Amino acid sequence: MSTVSIPDFNQTIPIDSVGVEERVARLNKRSIKTESKLQGLKLALSMIDHTTLEGSDSEGKVIQLCKKARLPYAPMPDLPTVAAVCVYPNMVATAKKALEGTDVNVASVATAFPSGMAQLHIKLDDTRYAVAEGADEIDMVISRGEFLKGNYSFIFDEIAAVKEACGNAHLKVILESGELETYENVRKASDIAMYAGADFIKTSTGKIQPAATQPVTLVMLEAIRDFYRETGIKVGMKPAGGIRKAKEALQYLVLVKETLGADWLNKDLFRFGASSLTNDLLMQIIKQETGIYQSNIYFSND
Repeated sequence: MSTVSIPDFNQTIPIDSVGVEERVARLNKRSIKTESKLQGLKLALSMIDHTTLEGSDSEGKVIQLCKKARLPYAPMPDLPTVAAVCVYPNMVATAKKALEGTDVNVASVATAFPSGMAQLHIKLDDTRYAVAEGADEIDMVISRGEFLKGNYSFIFDEIAAVKEACGNAHLKVILESGELETYENVRKASDIAMYAGADFIKTSTGKIQPAATQPVTLVMLEAIRDFYRETGIKVGMKPAGGIRKAKEALQYLVLVKETLGADWLNKDLFRFGASSLTNDLLMQIIKQETGIYQSNIYFSND
């Protein structure tokens, strides 16, 4: 990042909130049918970060999650795998072993997820531990309290330090947009994260409401577009939390296509943090393939 000119983060880029919400509403009217719909559903499935982040997580639960990541629906073995399985650092080794021989990545939350309320050395140790256990990706949370105080250099430096601690692992930076209060703050946090070295920017932890919304995602996508135009660097996007229906997933894909273009329509540059989305995508894929809706009782709840 040394060749990239760092902007003045004290300056605020104004966001036309009405315009953002009207554009989302307009794009949501797009109709995707037949073969294009089936392709979109399968593409969305391949972009999911299958996730379990609960205090009750066990090795057995993680292994079961990984089995479904490897083979989302056994009667259709040709379906794509999901992109990654996301777990706490202490479950990374279990997931890594369970996914051996596949191209499904292991992602791990770190940096005192979900609050981010810890000293930097603890966050860096958390990150290094997850990477040493085999994590391909790290999902970090920013310090929202420091951001809201206007301490932007703190946020930048913290992200840059975690990026260095990641080594070869990719870094996904979670803004927790529901706590940032305004679209302008979402845009500013997005810019800080990207200039500090984020490989992905992510809306939410999924632990508070509101989590991912399409207007917030559009603001972040536009930040990615402008960053790419300025630097030539492609940064990925991950809306997370509250995305449960296949119809919503297709709407998000339209937002990406219309804002960033087809280059971003792959799992390397776009993800869904939404495990509960998997079953609805499977139900819709089966409907498109067979003409019959499959009951959700035939799918595991993981």
